Amino acid sequence: MEGIAHRTVEVNGIKMHIAEKGEGPVVLFLHGFPELWYSWRHQILALSSHGYSAVAPDLRGYGDTEAPASMSSYTCFDIVGDLVALIDTLGVDQVFLVAHDWGAIIGWYLCLFRPDRVKAYVCLSVPYLPRNPKVKPVDGMRAMYGEDSSVCRFQKPGEMEAQMAAVGTPYVLKNILTTRHPGPPIFPKGDYGTGYNPNTPETLPSWLSEQDLAYFVTQFEKTGFTAPMNYHRNMDRNWELTAPWTGAQVKVPARFIAGELDMTYTAPGLKQYIDGGQFKKDVPNLEEVIIQKGVAHFNNQEAAEEINNYILDFIKKF
Repeated sequence: MEGIAHRTVEVNGIKMHIAEKGEGPVVLFLHGFPELWYSWRHQILALSSHGYSAVAPDLRGYGDTEAPASMSSYTCFDIVGDLVALIDTLGVDQVFLVAHDWGAIIGWYLCLFRPDRVKAYVCLSVPYLPRNPKVKPVDGMRAMYGEDSSVCRFQKPGEMEAQMAAVGTPYVLKNILTTRHPGPPIFPKGDYGTGYNPNTPETLPSWLSEQDLAYFVTQFEKTGFTAPMNYHRNMDRNWELTAPWTGAQVKVPARFIAGELDMTYTAPGLKQYIDGGQFKKDVPNLEEVIIQKGVAHFNNQEAAEEINNYILDFIKKF
């Protein structure tokens, strides 16, 4: 990670940690759950070596970025507000956006609310999910995937945190980061148990070193999981707040990439949405959908070089 600079910036009333390297057009990377700026380590090095300024924040409540105590401080408006302020702080009008998992969800909100700030968007794992005016998201998840879906299991403050504490942060992170179990993401009833991944390996995959895992563990042992889970706990609130955008399209140029084993891509309903043409109707400037053979959810880490090439190939057109 040599040459990656770190600093803290003031955005939207909080202190945000960012990692950055390179000079040129800004590429802004948004991580998912349970991740950090570090998830983009390979992309930061690759993009900065190709004439771009790569910037990866710890999102609100993660890592070395401030974590407001109130659960209500983690709506899409709060987090997109952080990002617009960050873009201003970087001194640019527009960024190339690259995002994964929960970062991808926030990325779609940023493109929806402030398309003027995003030149093009490379989205990993989670497609644009337009607002259904008839069904709240948590109710929809419950109906589709049952009470054991991770979103439903995360709703009660303190409950999942206690179960994660009982098995320990190293197990939780190893369990989630190594999962190759197709979707939807399910937690078993009762205690944390096997979490996402009933087949947690003894040894780490080649793309995740002990040093990598240790960095994630150190940061989450310091911060806990409450703030990251508060993103999930605001899904219904986001639905209420975004009523004015019902039926809105996202018109930012976009490329979508997912692993064929991704627990989101393989969740019932989502694969049909992505492959069946509706995704393209909701995002009319979606240039391409790329499904990576043999790759699971954390594709930015597992298939880093391939992802780097897909990002560069897309953004160089603009």
